[in-house]
Amino acid sequence: MSSAHEFSAIARVNGVPLHAAAAALTPEELRQRACTELLRQAAQAAGLLEASDQATPDGVLSEAAANAIEALLEQRLKMPEPSEEEGRRHHAAQARVYCSGERVRLRHILFAVTPGVNVVALRQRAEAALLEVRGHDGTALGRFAEAARSLSNCPSGAVGGELGWLSVADCAPELAREVFGRSEVGVLPHLVHTRFGLHVVEVLERDPGKPQAYEAVRPAVLMALCRQTYVTSLRHYLSVLAAAATLEGVDLRAADTPLLQ
Repeated sequence: MSSAHEFSAIARVNGVPLHAAAAALTPEELRQRACTELLRQAAQAAGLLEASDQATPDGVLSEAAANAIEALLEQRLKMPEPSEEEGRRHHAAQARVYCSGERVRLRHILFAVTPGVNVVALRQRAEAALLEVRGHDGTALGRFAEAARSLSNCPSGAVGGELGWLSVADCAPELAREVFGRSEVGVLPHLVHTRFGLHVVEVLERDPGKPQAYEAVRPAVLMALCRQTYVTSLRHYLSVLAAAATLEGVDLRAADTPLLQ
């Protein structure tokens, strides 16, 4: 579980600031901005983006920069098509992921990210709540419900955070990735980040659904393999760019960045 820190110094990539002096960014946010800036500068070096394009203090790319980065990645990333044999192996190893009708019964505590909220303080409150409920996981079932009632920004807090039985389609994609295709029950060991905010999540029950033959889920299997190849290629390319860059105030040694999620 990562913690948030407020940075007083300005982080830079090859001398280009990643944020304004007063900004307080989490390590994850800094890594995301650094990776984006590495790609923006690489697009300029490749002649795909005008040298006049400038990074912005809020980290938002210009439309030209976004298009140039897309073109850059199309040129640089090696994306071989997965074979049928690879697809069948992946399906056999991940059969649970491709079950039909999988459901989970969840409850959560939502720490909503709203305009003007202090994200650093919000994360600290969320992590404190996670530690508290995990400390009682399996021994004091009422503690999660109590925390949801007192802390959650979701209407479900009134009923102890209960969300009921959910399918993949019922969940935000960020949440679905964390809870479906798995076998564990209990409080997840880390916060879940979604477009709504930070969640402490507990899986109460699972209904695994019915297994699907490879032929029935072949497009999804091959797409998953393509995604894995893309992530691996992008991670390698970013590591090459980072090794050749001068980085100040940001650590890109972490295994994942928001670009790869």
